[in-house]
Amino acid sequence: MDAAVLDRRTRTHQECVPPDLVERLLALGHADAVRAQALAEDGDWFCARAWARLLAGRGDTPGALAVLAPYVRTGWYTAAEEAARLLDAAGRGDEALDLLRPFTEDGERSALRELARLLARRGRAEEAYAVLLPHLGDWYLAGPIADLAVRLGRGDAFAGMLAERIATDRPCSRCGGRDCPREPEPSHAVALLASVRERQGRTDEALQVLYAHGSAPVNDRDPLAELLVRQGRIDELRTYAADGEHPSAVRRLAELLEERGDVAGAVDLYRAHVRHPLGHAESLLAELLARHGRGDEAIEVLRARETSDDCTLDLLCRLFAAGGRAEEGLAHLDALKARRGKEEWELFRLRGPLLAACGRLDEAVRQAGAHPEGRSPYAVEELARLLADHGRREEAVALLDTDRVQHGRTLGPLLVDLGRIEEAITLLRTPLPQVPPPSPAVYSDYPPF
Repeated sequence: MDAAVLDRRTRTHQECVPPDLVERLLALGHADAVRAQALAEDGDWFCARAWARLLAGRGDTPGALAVLAPYVRTGWYTAAEEAARLLDAAGRGDEALDLLRPFTEDGERSALRELARLLARRGRAEEAYAVLLPHLGDWYLAGPIADLAVRLGRGDAFAGMLAERIATDRPCSRCGGRDCPREPEPSHAVALLASVRERQGRTDEALQVLYAHGSAPVNDRDPLAELLVRQGRIDELRTYAADGEHPSAVRRLAELLEERGDVAGAVDLYRAHVRHPLGHAESLLAELLARHGRGDEAIEVLRARETSDDCTLDLLCRLFAAGGRAEEGLAHLDALKARRGKEEWELFRLRGPLLAACGRLDEAVRQAGAHPEGRSPYAVEELARLLADHGRREEAVALLDTDRVQHGRTLGPLLVDLGRIEEAITLLRTPLPQVPPPSPAVYSDYPPF
């Protein structure tokens, strides 16, 4: 085993059995196949992790650690972290800490975060805080530092550090200039400062921070909107969302109204913002209507937009199919094709599910084969999934078998469905042929473009 190879396989899900398929194999009773791959000389990490967790769940921590040992010996952090968590769960926290410390000395940020978590679990929060505090500028570690600061009663001191970082006039971290909008480090320092104040029970100060410095979305959620919801200040949220300049706040208010049973209010809110250039109110409104059995209204919302962007079209075609209006969906695509003068695969691919919903799956197969991009790897895989979704797995497998290694990620799960377990595992673990990158002067219609 080699740490770099293990890391590449884990990140790309290549030359391995992906984790969702490992769980399926276990659920289907193929634990022996998972165990064999976990213990193989050139082991499969996802199989090893699942098998170790299974043994640990049975109380066999030594057996679980033995499974992980060859992976840990490579010096690969991911394996060491998994072993440390098993050790900690088994009450062997000191061994877990010893396993992680060498990685923290090398600056591995995930190791720093996990080490601090284990220290805090063992009543050593002060030590955990000291370990992390020098890394305050790292967004990945700043959240755990804030949690520890509040827990240790150091919220004010920590808030002062954040406020200083927000206020400091220093060059942009991206371009070095002072004229462009500057982000503090960590990038979510404003939201983090507000969070500290809220957890201290100082809600008004938290709101002042967000109003003063702006409430930039974090993980696609608006911190100010979330705070207003938690504090029950709904009228204030309505005011904040009213101008539509904060689409995440509009969405959060609509979600809250729906949760409270006020579907009409959520619908009216989205309708008021459907023409705003920010956000995707039309799609959100359509999804809301569809959830409440108003699919025909949802379709009209999207049709009125007269758009051809992929996300909206995909949703529109799904609504046509779900509402028993697949023929209308096909007519909509015909009209769009006439306006564009052509039908690239990204548009054409939407025809397959609509034709299938009309009982014309064979026609969908023929049309796909005749399309200029119909033999491309992505088109073949999409057609195979359509066949499989309609119970024609053998045909899907035959379609992918023309280049099974290229299509392994799609073909492997189909082989499992057909009970061909060993064949599926062998295929998934087969390396892809190494192709030299194309010359920059060469144009290609196939990915990578």
